[in-house]
Amino acid sequence: MSVLAKLEKLSSAEEFFSCLKVDYDPALLRVARLHILKRMGKYLAAKDFSGASEEQIFEEARETLAQAYRDFTALSPIDERVFKVLQDRDPARPAPAAEPAPKAFVPLEQLTIAGR
Repeated sequence: MSVLAKLEKLSSAEEFFSCLKVDYDPALLRVARLHILKRMGKYLAAKDFSGASEEQIFEEARETLAQAYRDFTALSPIDERVFKVLQDRDPARPAPAAEPAPKAFVPLEQLTIAGR
């Protein structure tokens, strides 16, 4: 089974770290597991593995996971803002201008009396 196929079968962050032989702090992983894996996926998607040996793919995947993990040792998941919901709530970005709510207007001729 290829390295990438094996990675697709993994279901927990701990399994990724174990499979790729990357050391981690369980306390950090408890807080940032989804962020680290999402960042790793982003890094892996940018790589071209065509023509690479399984050993090269393993080393690239290992370094990719290690880099994603290092990203979150310096900054918190909130600071990194990997997920869209956090990006949308970024206090450093100006809030989008709110559209004024449309005025509710019902002309008198559209009103009916109930029960008649």
